Amino acid sequence: MPKHKDEKTNVLRILDQRKIPYTAHTYNETEDPMDTHEYGVHIAEALGQDPERCFKTLVARGASGGVYVYCVPVAESLDLKKAAKAVGEKSIALLPVKEILPVTGYVRGGCSPVGMKKRYPTVLHETARAFDTISISAGKIGVQAELSPADLLSLLGAETAEITGEG
Repeated sequence: MPKHKDEKTNVLRILDQRKIPYTAHTYNETEDPMDTHEYGVHIAEALGQDPERCFKTLVARGASGGVYVYCVPVAESLDLKKAAKAVGEKSIALLPVKEILPVTGYVRGGCSPVGMKKRYPTVLHETARAFDTISISAGKIGVQAELSPADLLSLLGAETAEITGEG
């Protein structure tokens, strides 16, 4: 398998195709993303980045059956009520782990808002706009992409909202 040549993920290929500037960061993952609630903070620390600038991707299904994507800082929790309101749903629930791969094309811990099987409505936490760059998963455990939040919002047709808290 000659896959060694600057192994790019589909996310990085999409960013290249769209001529969106980014920096790829890699890390050696020794923890199972299923085993820790602090997984995203662990990744930010492994990369020497501020957890406020590292965003995790969460996927939910609304009461209507629609699928929605949310990106929140890794140390934060998605507020389900705020998230539902942001997309005009009565309620939402996070997808069960077994549905993440079939719905998105990504495994838990490597889910990216870029390059999913379908384009779903996407909401980034409003703090994303406060930074020159943010990091998201590059679609594979062990690889992150750092890019401008404005470029990410434009690429995804996404919006921002206050979607974290206790909910």
